[in-house]
Amino acid sequence: MWRNKGKTTGARTPLPSEAPTTSRTPTPARAQAVDSDPEPVDSLQKHYNNLCLEKSQEVNPFLLHILQGVDEEIRKGLKAITLNIAGNNHSVPVERVTGLDIRYNLISDVGAYYAARLLQKKHSLLYLNLMFNDIGPKGGELLAKALHMNTTLKYLRMTGNKVENEGGMFFAAMLQINSSLEKLDLGDCDLGMQSVIAFSTALTQNQTIKGINLNRPLLYGEQEESTVHLGQMLKENHWLVELYMSKHDVRNPGLKQLCDGLNLNKSLRYLDISCNKITRDGISSLADVLKNNTTLEVIDLSFNRIENVGAVKLSETLASHNRSLKALSVVSNSIEGEGLVALSESMKTNTTLSNIYIWGNKFDEATCVAYSDLIQMGRLKPDNTDVEPYVVDGHMYLAEVSNGLKKHYYWTPTYGEACSPSSNAGFSIVPVSEQL
Repeated sequence: MWRNKGKTTGARTPLPSEAPTTSRTPTPARAQAVDSDPEPVDSLQKHYNNLCLEKSQEVNPFLLHILQGVDEEIRKGLKAITLNIAGNNHSVPVERVTGLDIRYNLISDVGAYYAARLLQKKHSLLYLNLMFNDIGPKGGELLAKALHMNTTLKYLRMTGNKVENEGGMFFAAMLQINSSLEKLDLGDCDLGMQSVIAFSTALTQNQTIKGINLNRPLLYGEQEESTVHLGQMLKENHWLVELYMSKHDVRNPGLKQLCDGLNLNKSLRYLDISCNKITRDGISSLADVLKNNTTLEVIDLSFNRIENVGAVKLSETLASHNRSLKALSVVSNSIEGEGLVALSESMKTNTTLSNIYIWGNKFDEATCVAYSDLIQMGRLKPDNTDVEPYVVDGHMYLAEVSNGLKKHYYWTPTYGEACSPSSNAGFSIVPVSEQL
């Protein structure tokens, strides 16, 4: 069963949902069936029709025609199938595909060569998802150079492809030329310090990029040079909406550099600084920013160590000064009852903060009662937090629920909606632009 997703004009066309990230089903354009695959459906054409009906999506007649041909090839016993979705085929009714999602396959640099050719020739492609496809530096170079001339692609997702510092430099150079790309995801791509600095420099001039993901670069040294350059970029860039710096080895001095930039920035709405080394001392800088900043709407502080002192500092600012932040995640921050209760109290006076995520901290009964009260009084909607209250023997407890800012960043569920607002609240609150 093929598990690729695509977008057609105006909306993503649903195809069978992809596998979780723990298994990698080889499903590029020429795919080989493997024994570990689930049993194939009797008809891809029928399955596509049913999914369109289930998702209230309009059937793309062109894709329907192609899948009918694939079904015929499968019935003949062929295992290697080519999906020909060329948009200039005039012998069949064509509704051009505007998005291509082939995540978690094995296309490697060879496939990247053909993807680059697609970017050079196909003028209707808006979205290309190549995440985790074993693409290396050479493939990254080919794709980056193809975007020099491309004027239509809006979102390229390269997550998990080890393009390394060499490939990253080509993408940074591309941003000095390309004027149409709006979102670039290079998280977990083994970028180096040189390429992170190059991106910082390019973004001081590029006015079209609205979102960039630089998660988990390979940085060595204790000087936090990357945050110095990114902080400087934030001072000069007034177009960027999303910045992802998870697993960036940010410490308190580095956060101070970023906050110095945020004090002068009037465009950034989504800041992800999760999985870093920020402690209660560094939170003072962020709390000071939130006193004056009126654009930040989502902050992800998950998996740091701000403790009670940091949580109380944030709650004081949220209660008395800030009225722009809508979502805050402090998951797994070594916060105890005092800090968690303080954050809940701030929501009683701050009516703008609608989403808060606290799982992974140290709950006492006062914490459980406080968040239960917020939910019961309607101040905190059940879909806007990652905890749910329940009572055992007269005592209140909190259970974890699968809500968050971006729960489905690496995977999609086997059932239910993959892009629901409750599991991807950050993207719902801060949409970069249409379809992004």
